[in-house]
Amino acid sequence: MLKDHGIKRIDLNHPDYPDRLKNIDGPPLYLYMKGEICQQDSNAIAIVGTRRPTPYGRRVAERLATELSFAGFTIVSGMARGIDSVAHKAALKAGGRSIGVLGCGIDVVYPRENSPLFADMAGSGALISEFPMGTGPEKKNFPQRNRIISGLSLGTVVIEASERSGSLITARFALEQGREVFAVPGNINSPVSIGTNNLIKQGAKLVATTEDILEEFEQLLTHGSKHGIKSSLIDHRTPSGEEGIVYKILTLEPKHINQIIIESGVEPPKVMQLLLDLEIKGLIEQIAGSCYVKANL
Repeated sequence: MLKDHGIKRIDLNHPDYPDRLKNIDGPPLYLYMKGEICQQDSNAIAIVGTRRPTPYGRRVAERLATELSFAGFTIVSGMARGIDSVAHKAALKAGGRSIGVLGCGIDVVYPRENSPLFADMAGSGALISEFPMGTGPEKKNFPQRNRIISGLSLGTVVIEASERSGSLITARFALEQGREVFAVPGNINSPVSIGTNNLIKQGAKLVATTEDILEEFEQLLTHGSKHGIKSSLIDHRTPSGEEGIVYKILTLEPKHINQIIIESGVEPPKVMQLLLDLEIKGLIEQIAGSCYVKANL
């Protein structure tokens, strides 16, 4: 029956059981798997966060997942709405691999809107669950799932998490498992930044760029991977002149056009043209309310 659905059940002694996961306290006795976990996936980074991210959080997740994929890392997350889904999709779009850990049976698509993502994941990575077929997405399952997310990974990156976010449970498991914990700082006035900012206070490594993560795993990177990441960040993409002035003003937080005009000191008609040019080049994006943000490069 399992084979008919492209699913296999593996135990701790099976050659496909991930080595890193075997070494945590209380590893799952069985894993249900759709897709494949390969040797490349031993270099994996977990990206987790809120189910209700801000535009800033979404863009950070896209950028980190994309650039880590370029560097040869597999992206692990929990297939939930929000940051999880953004990270999985960005990894696949970048041509990388991703592993989704479910808090339900592997034959249960949750959330339903992720049905296309479920199909894509099995072809470019794997979906795994320790829960038997048919198990629903019960609340009690998700903390249990989180130890697998961190257990598969060299480190866990938290992007936007409220004070009681489940992502903080994943971070705690990572610490207990002796893995690295990273956190992206957020707006001090945003409820979804309380958890990540607290993690940084408690000693998690602050992530401002992908390099902040990569430098912890320098020995795992090939020369080609390092070069690829640096190229994606600086290769002919830094504008100059008035275009550069406008570009430097923008961040991953939305900024209204009036504020851009004031900060740049450039005439309004010229700013409009510069913004259009930057948007055509794919360096910035316009979002609702006449606001602009830097694009995920």
